[in-house]
Amino acid sequence: MSVPVGICVNPYSGRDVRRLAARATNMTHEAKRDIVARIASGLNAAGVTDIFITKEPFRIASMALEYMALDARVHLLEHDIANDARDTERALAAFRAAGCTAVVSLGGDGTNRAIARAAPDIDLVPISTGTNNVFPRLLEPTVAGLVAGHLARGHLPRTLGAHAKVLHVRRADGVVDVGLIDAVLLADDHVGNLLPFDAKRIRRILLTRAEPDAIGMSPIGGFIDVVEAADDCGLLVEMGAGRTFDAPLSPGLFKRVSVASVRRVPLDVPVLFQGPGVLALDGDRDHKLVVGAGASVTIRRDGPWVPDVPAAMRHLVATGMIAPIP
Repeated sequence: MSVPVGICVNPYSGRDVRRLAARATNMTHEAKRDIVARIASGLNAAGVTDIFITKEPFRIASMALEYMALDARVHLLEHDIANDARDTERALAAFRAAGCTAVVSLGGDGTNRAIARAAPDIDLVPISTGTNNVFPRLLEPTVAGLVAGHLARGHLPRTLGAHAKVLHVRRADGVVDVGLIDAVLLADDHVGNLLPFDAKRIRRILLTRAEPDAIGMSPIGGFIDVVEAADDCGLLVEMGAGRTFDAPLSPGLFKRVSVASVRRVPLDVPVLFQGPGVLALDGDRDHKLVVGAGASVTIRRDGPWVPDVPAAMRHLVATGMIAPIP
């Protein structure tokens, strides 16, 4: 029986200009190759028969696996290269066409946002290699590969994970988009700006996860009211005169913020973001909202299914999947 798994690498994650304004570690191509090799070792140990990777400018995955002694077959898929989020979306399309139901990703919130946009029905094990990451986690890649492999083999029940919450955006002009962690209204900003957010320009934040142990927009809400990935709600944060504190907006970079109010928003309840301003999703300033126009943002639990890796490993042990019971 064929057991295929894809490895999706964003070659640009962890290398953007935001790191120059903070104290984040630069994620090198060599480090990503090591991560890919460790993922492949885990996949191989789990009994995966076919590992799918895609061609990208720096040959991160292909060089990592070129000389590895694997029982699994390695397949290099090609697609048009745009050097932006479209590459991730095309990679997911190629993985799905090859029969992959499970994917391991290397990237940040933006990378996984593109995955959720392209393949919301995929099973996803996300590994953090980005700058401000809330959605992907700092996982040992060997274990991530092992879990992804057993997931692809059907060894993990759905109770050991959950579908991700997704921010569904619909602009007044009909344009639609998605985010995974935060929708942020910025005043006096512009589309495409790659610099860190100026705390004084943040007007409103809708969070799927408000976590005090995270970096970026999430702790602005999480320092007041914690909302976890498992909670069936989001948190709406209104900036303004009120509670003032220092929040880590980037690694090692704290900025003073002032929050007027927070309130929990149930799933499937739309929140209106009104222009003028720029609407950023997971850190990407993609949508300009003009005066009198706005966007409706609704949180739904319909994103990729993400396993709880520690719980999955304990299940595999308890059921004898790793060390078979004689």
